[in-house]
Amino acid sequence: MLPAVKDYRALARRRLARFAFDYLEGGAEDGQAMARNLASWGRVTFQPRALVDVSEVDAGIDLFGRRQALPALVGPTGLNGLYWPRAEEVLARAAHAAGLPFVLSTASTSLIEEVRAASAGDLWLQLYVQKDRRIAESMMARAQAAGFSALMLTVDTMVHGKRDHDIRNGFRMPIPWTPRLLADLLAHPRWCLRMLRQRGSPQLVNLARSSGMAADLQQQAAVMSRQMDMALTWDDLAWVRRHWRGPVLVKGLLTARDAVQALNAGADGIVVSNHGGRQLDGAPSPLEQLPGIADALRGKMRILVDGGVRRGSDLAKARALGADAVLLGRAPLYGLAARGPQGVAKVLDILRGEFETTLRLLGATRAAGLDASYLA
Repeated sequence: MLPAVKDYRALARRRLARFAFDYLEGGAEDGQAMARNLASWGRVTFQPRALVDVSEVDAGIDLFGRRQALPALVGPTGLNGLYWPRAEEVLARAAHAAGLPFVLSTASTSLIEEVRAASAGDLWLQLYVQKDRRIAESMMARAQAAGFSALMLTVDTMVHGKRDHDIRNGFRMPIPWTPRLLADLLAHPRWCLRMLRQRGSPQLVNLARSSGMAADLQQQAAVMSRQMDMALTWDDLAWVRRHWRGPVLVKGLLTARDAVQALNAGADGIVVSNHGGRQLDGAPSPLEQLPGIADALRGKMRILVDGGVRRGSDLAKARALGADAVLLGRAPLYGLAARGPQGVAKVLDILRGEFETTLRLLGATRAAGLDASYLA
């Protein structure tokens, strides 16, 4: 039995082809933003309370009128078909079994409709907006028809950050056949056999369906990387509202000023995020920005945070610093790549167990009651 998320990371590293693990794990440029994300959690320390009856603790929260088991969501990540066949369907089922929402990425390798068929759980859509906005409009319509409850508009990817690891590996979509790639594949036969079970190479299937493209991964990747709408502004939240009936969150904010702007523009929530350290290498860690943002918003909208969550205690730290919940990005993917559905379920179970232990050791009976008074 593996005791911690980091153990699943180590196993995923052994089992994935190198280029696939580097795509999962790598940050932008020198990886400084990603390193800041990871380090920021360790700088937060607790102030526990003694002699509190913690025989029963409530780890759940209410988010947009729905009850969930933990202050966490399984967040949006792209190209997950590199790690396991039908990856998003696996992640959605595991999230539902754990009592958590699942957020499907625009860059997913399973269709919106397939993910809904695989899970009766709470599903959200993460949206990138291309120059041709009819693609985004189609994706929103399909997600609403499938019963997705919330929309997460990502605004920090007007261009892709420079990722040196992908350049070194020659990684692009479709993956070019090179002697180095062949050696990589031969060194990971189990991963290769799993990939053969897929319907060919992973495809950006939702982007393809909503844009009317054929199954041409090179064309799909070009749309994702070179045809993002760089003219998107705060005024365009009104356009999103015309096409989405439920809650709308803006993902990718790092300043109190932008958070207040999101509130004034009519968003229901924000995600404090630097895209897992994969975009701007000089960006601050979201956790360090969280207190100032929470103070500026004063409870007027929902706040999520991501970037480096690896322990259940991190959920408590985020709540105490002003977030409603965290997004889990790489952590579930480590479980997926290491042991498939069983690995995802175990990673989520580890985080739940650690969070409940943290509540008890803090002398906190309810996740909803965590605040700055529990921090040193």
